[in-house]
Amino acid sequence: MIQVTLPDGSVKEFESGVTPFDVANSISAGLARNVISAKYNGQTVEITTPLTTDGALVLFTWNDEEGKKAFWHSSAHILAQALEELYPGVKLTIGPAIEKGFYYDVDLGDRSLSENDFKKIEDKMLEIARGKHEFSMRSVSKADALEFYKKQNNPYKVELIENLEDGSITFCDHDTFTDLCRGGHLPNTAFVKAVKLMSVAGAYWRGDENKPQLTRVYGISFPKQKDLKEYLELLEEAKKRDHRKLGKELQLFTFSQKVGQGLPLWLPKGAALRERLENFLKAAQKKAGYEMVVSPHIGQKELYVTSGHYAKYGEDSFQPIKTPAEGEEFLLKPMNCPHHCEIYNSQQWSYRDLPKRFAEFGTVYRYEQSGELHGLTRVRGFTQDDAHIFCTPDQLDEEFMKVIDLVLYVFGSLGFENFTAQVSLRDPENKEKYIGSDANWEKAETAIINAAKTKGLNYVIETGEAAFYGPKLDFMVKDALGRSWQLGTIQVDYNLPERFELSYKGSDNEEHRPVMIHRAPFGSMERFVAILLEHTGGNFPLWLMPQQAIVLTLSENYEKYAQNVLELLENHEIRATIDDRGETMGRKIREAEMQKLPYMLIIGEKEAKDGTVSVRRHGGEDLGTMSVADFAGVIETEISKTLKKFEV
Repeated sequence: MIQVTLPDGSVKEFESGVTPFDVANSISAGLARNVISAKYNGQTVEITTPLTTDGALVLFTWNDEEGKKAFWHSSAHILAQALEELYPGVKLTIGPAIEKGFYYDVDLGDRSLSENDFKKIEDKMLEIARGKHEFSMRSVSKADALEFYKKQNNPYKVELIENLEDGSITFCDHDTFTDLCRGGHLPNTAFVKAVKLMSVAGAYWRGDENKPQLTRVYGISFPKQKDLKEYLELLEEAKKRDHRKLGKELQLFTFSQKVGQGLPLWLPKGAALRERLENFLKAAQKKAGYEMVVSPHIGQKELYVTSGHYAKYGEDSFQPIKTPAEGEEFLLKPMNCPHHCEIYNSQQWSYRDLPKRFAEFGTVYRYEQSGELHGLTRVRGFTQDDAHIFCTPDQLDEEFMKVIDLVLYVFGSLGFENFTAQVSLRDPENKEKYIGSDANWEKAETAIINAAKTKGLNYVIETGEAAFYGPKLDFMVKDALGRSWQLGTIQVDYNLPERFELSYKGSDNEEHRPVMIHRAPFGSMERFVAILLEHTGGNFPLWLMPQQAIVLTLSENYEKYAQNVLELLENHEIRATIDDRGETMGRKIREAEMQKLPYMLIIGEKEAKDGTVSVRRHGGEDLGTMSVADFAGVIETEISKTLKKFEV
């Protein structure tokens, strides 16, 4: 008999050789019908794998990330079989599951594949899936594996196998198809009920441009046709909300090849939006005791060697700037923290002076590969809402929790209500990726976990996701389309204070080392605006809108009254403009709707006579006729629902 421990801590006894499917069936028939894959003692196994030792079992369904991974990995095998049958002689390489779906890289020789071929490939995949072919794993000797792929004249699989240890090689079989594979599959192909190929692209073998270019086919699959339908509808909505599209339509930002890839240019409306975001955070920071500082866009190379950023970003970033002085080199600033350390170092501090909270909207630069650039979400120059808190060890917990309060205030004011916190720890198996002592890492990690618990955050722990200088608390926000984004980060750092020899004089009159907290509620202004654009579809919270209202005149006879209305709106600090063009009212309203303007104030003969405006809300709701003062009350009430005062 063996003992199997389930995720809830319960232990069940089974005969040796029991499978994960058998365990699922012992729990409920419904779970057995839906179980897709499993892990035993942390290792991915098939649900038909015999279990022969005591261990911990986790079962996954389609609703679990690991379940989707197995589903899409299995679908990649089905795609590969379909390609082999439709394109005889095709050479397969690799086909992993990805965040949304899967892909397979293939060498088609002198043939090509386009979107016109997708339908026949999808049909073939579904034909294979309906066959209910079981996925079966088997161990293969290195010699036999090499012989198998040499007979197929497949140099890609041969190269992969040559780098594997004998005794660790496994094949997966289903139907007439065999592939080199580590495991993690559906019970059989029939689980796949819906398939959609999404795109085709070129990809170099192993990402090396000196190696052959392959054809990469992307796809996605689902256990129900309605799931695919909903996914495609979501994609269409995402296209409408694409921040690059909305940014152009709303005239917020642009890019110029002459300026350079990944370097956004903010247009007047976008610059005003950024300014409001900055002022919003500055006001909260001031109440929380932060002091604004400013640091240059460049620094001497030695600064970043000391901080460790040169080792982290140097080779893959912008190259050093040489000056006329012999041996003098500067770098574009990759991070603000080294500069803030030197600001702290500019004078001697006492424990009575701490904490010191230095904040800056500082622009930093990193050379992202051109293929990785994407609108505002991946750029080469971006502005961080950076702050660094220098405190005593005794102040750490309180300061960390105050930063959590600030982050939650930012999220609440901008409509991000669905989020989880991620405690990102270092990888204990790969410590060379990080700087600092084990003792400092343990203290920092413990402080973050304690703060998350005290604040009652819904948090998960992710090993290996820490920054190179310290652990962090990342906030993973779900947008209106259910997509997850990392927004806002807080990091505890014992290492940079050591590297920069920071100190303060304690109550014992001795020198002590401060602890450093890095925090950025927005993260980067560019990425934050992009995510906010897609989350809101361009319908920002009213307090943030570049323009809150537009005055529409029925004819030129009411231009003077429109100017009076505009002045009254400005007196109430309402951002508005006038559209007094000789266009029809219908056209003016349609254009205002397209510009996402929250309110339209329509003026005609009756309104001019009565000193009122007819108010129409974005989306078509008619609020009736009212005075400008009453309309200002409507605006104030709506803003107060989202923009609260920050309480310290």
